[in-house]
Amino acid sequence: MSDWVQSEVVLPAFSRGCHLVTSHVLSEVPAVGEFKVGLMHVFIRHTSASLTLNENADPDVLTDMNMAFNRLAPESWPYVHTCEGPDDMPAHIKSSLTDSSVTIPISNGQLLTGTWQGIYLCEHRNHGGRRQLIVTIQGSRR
Repeated sequence: MSDWVQSEVVLPAFSRGCHLVTSHVLSEVPAVGEFKVGLMHVFIRHTSASLTLNENADPDVLTDMNMAFNRLAPESWPYVHTCEGPDDMPAHIKSSLTDSSVTIPISNGQLLTGTWQGIYLCEHRNHGGRRQLIVTIQGSRR
C-alpha cells in the first residue's frame, strides 16, 4: 500500500542566482523521515524561477552556472515580451533550460541524493520575491 503526503513550502525571497534550498524543503516537510521507500517530487509554481539538482560543495559551480545562464539568455537581446521588465523574458528562457521540478528517491527516511548533490532554487529575476514549492511524497512508510 502506498501513502501520499503533499505540502506547500514557501521560500524566502532570494537574490538573483542559484541558492541551495535542500534544508528549507526538509525542515518544512519532516514527513520525508517517515518513508522507508518512496519518491519526493518538488515543483515550483513560477515561470521565472526554476529548480535543479547540482553540486553543493564548491561555490564556484554556482558562479559558473550564473555566468552561463546570463550568456545564454542576456537581457540585452531585443525581446518582444518586455512588459514585466528587462529581466523577465530572460528569466523565462533560463527557467526552461533547467526545469520546474525535481524528483528524488527516498530510502529509510533519507533523500538518496549523491554525495555532492543538493536542491537549488534558480532565481532568474532581480527581485523575484517569495517562491512557492509543492512537495509531494509517494511511497511506503516505515
